[in-house]
Amino acid sequence: MRAVAVPAPPVDEVLALLRARGGRVTSPRRLLLESIFEADGHRTAEELAQVVREKAPDVHISTIYRNLESLEELGVIFHVHLGHGPATYHLASAPHGHLVCQVCGTTVEAPGDLFKSLSASAKSRFGFQIDPYHFAILGRCQACR
Repeated sequence: MRAVAVPAPPVDEVLALLRARGGRVTSPRRLLLESIFEADGHRTAEELAQVVREKAPDVHISTIYRNLESLEELGVIFHVHLGHGPATYHLASAPHGHLVCQVCGTTVEAPGDLFKSLSASAKSRFGFQIDPYHFAILGRCQACR
């Protein structure tokens, strides 16, 4: 009977990538990755730290921020500013922007192609290349208009 290869869980894949690039795999890093992969949507560093501290109470917030920065440099996660609050983090996926209702706080993940004409216009008119995925566009959702 042949053994069937079982794909590695995403957390283990990221840890393998970290090792391949000379990074260390630490318990706080593994716990942070697990909390990111288990998160439903965007989470702040403080929210992620709270989840990590449930299993490892001595992990300092500075450790969380350093690890988030490393994971972002690897392209595993992105951070985005969804309005006036702290930055939030989410797994890297297909490029998408964010539309945030200023009244009710609803956040819509908009496909990246929605921002192509805005990016092209900013580049042609002003010679400015924007990163439409880093900040949210604020407005009012259909229900709040």
